[in-house]
Amino acid sequence: MAKTDKRKKSARLPAQVEHAIAAAEDKQARDLVVLDLRAADGFTDFFLICSGTNTRQTRAIADAVMEKLAAGGAKPAHLEGYDRSEWILIDYFDFIVHIFVPETRVFYGLERLWGNADRIERPAAR
Repeated sequence: MAKTDKRKKSARLPAQVEHAIAAAEDKQARDLVVLDLRAADGFTDFFLICSGTNTRQTRAIADAVMEKLAAGGAKPAHLEGYDRSEWILIDYFDFIVHIFVPETRVFYGLERLWGNADRIERPAAR
């Protein structure tokens, strides 16, 4: 069986996911990855995974994402990890934002755990 390439050149994302990406990029989130989980029949459609260099930056990224989406009327169903800020999870039902400090991201390896998911490539931030 031939191995399929899980990378897409680009994909149309829901507006809220695009807004979350823009907010994270505005706060200089690093190594931003979008995983398309729709084929997995899971509990959500997309993971947005990114890193901040330290806990202060992860909180700033989380705040920016929540503020940007709240401006459009979206409120998270669940927020976890904000106090420690090593891994902040923001659940918007259709997509989940994961914001890590680098060491925690490597330790949990979500990209590896969800390795069968399509990875949506984003153009490099300007």
